[in-house]
Amino acid sequence: MVRVRLAPSPTGTLHIGTARTAVFNWLYARKEGGSFLLRIEDTDKERSKPEFTRNILEGLQWLGIDWDEDPVIQSERVNQHQAAIQTLLDKGLAYRCYASEEELERMRETQKASNQAPRYDNRHRELTPQQEAAFQAEGREAVIRFKIDDNAEILWKDLVRGPMRWRGADLGGDMVVARRAPADQIGDPLYNLVVVVDDAAMAITHVIRGEDHIANTAKQLLLYQALGLAQPTFAHAPLILNAEGRKLSKRDGVTSINDFRSMGYTAEAIANYMTLLGWSVPEGMEERFTLQQAAEVFSFDRVNKAGARFDWDKLNWLNGQVLHALPPEQLLQDVTPLWTSEGWSLPEDQSWALALCELLGPSLTLIKDGVEQASPFFICPELEEDGVKQLAVEGAKTAIAHLVTTLESDPWDGLDSSKAQAMLSDAAKATGVKKGVLMKSLRAALLGRLQGPDLITTWSLLARIEQDLPRLRRCLD
Repeated sequence: MVRVRLAPSPTGTLHIGTARTAVFNWLYARKEGGSFLLRIEDTDKERSKPEFTRNILEGLQWLGIDWDEDPVIQSERVNQHQAAIQTLLDKGLAYRCYASEEELERMRETQKASNQAPRYDNRHRELTPQQEAAFQAEGREAVIRFKIDDNAEILWKDLVRGPMRWRGADLGGDMVVARRAPADQIGDPLYNLVVVVDDAAMAITHVIRGEDHIANTAKQLLLYQALGLAQPTFAHAPLILNAEGRKLSKRDGVTSINDFRSMGYTAEAIANYMTLLGWSVPEGMEERFTLQQAAEVFSFDRVNKAGARFDWDKLNWLNGQVLHALPPEQLLQDVTPLWTSEGWSLPEDQSWALALCELLGPSLTLIKDGVEQASPFFICPELEEDGVKQLAVEGAKTAIAHLVTTLESDPWDGLDSSKAQAMLSDAAKATGVKKGVLMKSLRAALLGRLQGPDLITTWSLLARIEQDLPRLRRCLD
């Protein structure tokens, strides 16, 4: 059975790249009827924080990503990692390296001066017991390095990139698998080793991650072989790029799922867009879809090799499509916290707020747009320049005055739109003002400007909370 995993490091909030990796893993697991697992890689003791773990888990849940087993906590498996390193030492496939940081830095500077690629020169690979004893007598601590044969040929078939071939000589020399520690101890195990041990323990069949891990894959395949572990299948998705074609980073501004959420993007739109970042929909399928719909057709032969450029216009379009399709009840649930944070009070009759959401929904791009667009329904807006000019048009105030007189003698509760149309026709006819001029003037009086949603519905909503007459009267002062 297919078993895939997401292995985030809780050293920061849920990043867009991690979220896209989660989406691809989840889609493949659901398509194949397999399992999607989580492993929290918290071995960076200084930077890993519980609040980041919570943020990652909450962010995945918000996106609609669920997992099938309890998350594995990597730091709880240190004994297994150290046991694997000891196995490598016992087999003669790893050794203790006593080279100091100063020595390694001088080595790199020499290589740089000779225009050579920086790599460890394996200088301590074949130390004699006497040499080791001498280093230990100096008080040196040792890292543990895994031996990499420069002549090794590393082959695998990548589900995205096809046949892959690496040489051992391309991997930078013998690889550190444990940090410095006294000679009788094994230091903190490092990424490439612990990933192999944990993926094998979790019976992971497919490792799906970004293309920036390709070199790690070559190293890890050597470790699978050395430890006698079954190798998973690999798939390396394209990186997410900015508009200039560089890897998306914090310098580009928004990269955290938290940021997108606070900006007013919906979970459905973000998950939809994450899927499109590197994956092409099958012919005949719309680009707007749910994760469940994508899972039915997801395959790696439609994952692109080229980097995926982040397109704000596409994301905004998708988010708008989601908001436009939301039922008023759901939209009201989403915008109510934003409205209450502004100090706005809703009428006890929920039908008013539902009608307002139905009016504004088709024009929203972001959830937070519901604050600006709803503002004129809670706060009487100032007259803007175009509104002032419209009310100065000949006959405009005369027609508004007629409406005021009509409403004072026969108040309108806003529930019968045919009555509103009749009042407009009567005012236009009685004052000799064209109906178009009257409607523009009414919009200016109610909203302070000439742009806005449907006029009759706007008037109706304001009439229901008895805010239409005060706004009309102010134009006559």
